[in-house]
Amino acid sequence: MKIIITVIVAAFLMSAGLIKQDAPSLNEPSGKGWKKLFDGKTKKGWHIYRNEGDGSSWQVIDGALAFVPNTDKSATGRKGGDIVTDQEYENYHLSLEWKISERGNSGIIFNVKEEEQYEHTFHTGMEMQVLDNDGHGDGKIKKHRAGDLYDLIACSRETVKPVGEWNHAEVILNNGELKLYLNGENVVSTIVWDDNWNKMVAGSKFRDMPGFGKYKKGRIALQDHGDKVWYRNIKIKEL
Repeated sequence: MKIIITVIVAAFLMSAGLIKQDAPSLNEPSGKGWKKLFDGKTKKGWHIYRNEGDGSSWQVIDGALAFVPNTDKSATGRKGGDIVTDQEYENYHLSLEWKISERGNSGIIFNVKEEEQYEHTFHTGMEMQVLDNDGHGDGKIKKHRAGDLYDLIACSRETVKPVGEWNHAEVILNNGELKLYLNGENVVSTIVWDDNWNKMVAGSKFRDMPGFGKYKKGRIALQDHGDKVWYRNIKIKEL
């Protein structure tokens, strides 16, 4: 009887807005082959790109991997940096959710080659943009908005949710065929590594980065752009 009363009271308080309930997960891939990249409790399986920092700004909060900017001016050492998977992947379906802070910027960067000559993840990896389109300056730039293949291809249709809400993103890369999905809709489709791809890269900000978009196998990265951002339900299926 006590359990029933407790459930009824909790339901009443939530409906009245007196206690908060996080939005239910948008992302529950089913079937064989799916592997969790983030266990919702620890940062096991991840490290800071090139190990250049202690990674303490990346925190596990309420089942999400969150970047919390360091505000301690007296602190020494780098607390952030892009966080990357320990493993490399080739031909895969990546599925995750993200939520961005007001005026925030981040990104899902994939096929990252972690080598000494590449200072940043974006020197090799392609990016699906994570952004508050209305609050951040990049929202005014074509091919820099949420869901875009950053600086290369704009979304065919904008399906991003308002700032503070969870978005479901998917990256499917299989033998050069790349598809990006945002909230269930295919927003970008292209072929990587063909002549048209090389022309696109040559006309982008990546033109002087010889390693950009060249690697068929690499790490998955979540970008530290200095703004608070949350990622959860990060899963991958190798194809």
